[in-house]
Amino acid sequence: MSTVTEKPSKALKLVVTGGAGYVGSVCTARLVEAGHEVVVVDDLSTGHADAVHPAARFVEGDAAETAETLLAEGFDGVLHFAAKSLVGESMQDPGKYWRGNVLTSLRLLDAMRAHGTPRLVFSSTAATYGEPEQSPIPETAPTLPTNTYGATKLAIDHAITTYARAHGLAAVSLRYFNVAGAYGGFGERHATETHLIPIVLQVATGDRDQVQIYGEDYPTDDGTAVRDYIHVADLADAHLLALEHATAGEHQIYNLGNGTGFSVRQVIEACRGVTGHPIPAAVAPRRAGDPAVLVAASDRAREDLGWKPERADLAGIVSDAWAFTQTRRG
Repeated sequence: MSTVTEKPSKALKLVVTGGAGYVGSVCTARLVEAGHEVVVVDDLSTGHADAVHPAARFVEGDAAETAETLLAEGFDGVLHFAAKSLVGESMQDPGKYWRGNVLTSLRLLDAMRAHGTPRLVFSSTAATYGEPEQSPIPETAPTLPTNTYGATKLAIDHAITTYARAHGLAAVSLRYFNVAGAYGGFGERHATETHLIPIVLQVATGDRDQVQIYGEDYPTDDGTAVRDYIHVADLADAHLLALEHATAGEHQIYNLGNGTGFSVRQVIEACRGVTGHPIPAAVAPRRAGDPAVLVAASDRAREDLGWKPERADLAGIVSDAWAFTQTRRG
């Protein structure tokens, strides 16, 4: 079984697009720790220059435009995180997402082909499934995205499949569920925050008065929606294993989650316990399109990659996120 604590059989030279963002910065840190040579490409539209690991080379610029020249230097692979990712915005301005996500990725794929870059690990999403009827959700579930963001990620997955078949690309797509936590000084700090844990923690820091609970009449144990939370460091480890497992001419797709669902109320209680803050909460109507339960079936990643989440405790995930939040405020 592969583990990311082992040094790779060969140190790889890698490009990480979007490496100044949340997940990209943590993955870059784990790649550097594993002994790989990393070049981060980010236009800083949503990322932060100080989130780039100091041992990584940083190139500021558009992922596609930069890759078209950068890859000529010769690289062993690309980890592609750069993307527009706000669901609401994707519905209001779909063109921004089709151009920013799909066209950028196609140009990146063409640049990889032109320069003989053999491996790709792509940051995909559970949003490709839309509102699945089964839970836990396997990779075989129908892909019926309900928003433009999910549709663009699914389109990129389809493109990668055809490039792998036609051009021998070794590709892996990782479909994330709810990513949370922090690692080694790298964490979540979005200008527009849409994720539950950092939103709840903003109440504890005084940046919000209360947290909204959207619906308490779901068919779950406490009536609130249930989601699968995966620690960002576990997520990063899966990317390292995917690099090792990628096979020429194949495009493999894996769900990444811890396989355990936590309700909105459970998340709020965990945040109260970690922060010692009462965190007022108010119930609001359900949001249209919010499924009751979204939990990943990650058996395929466990079996093929030898991956398993090591940091699945909700309190631990919240504690890491809170420590990062405190550091940023300090």
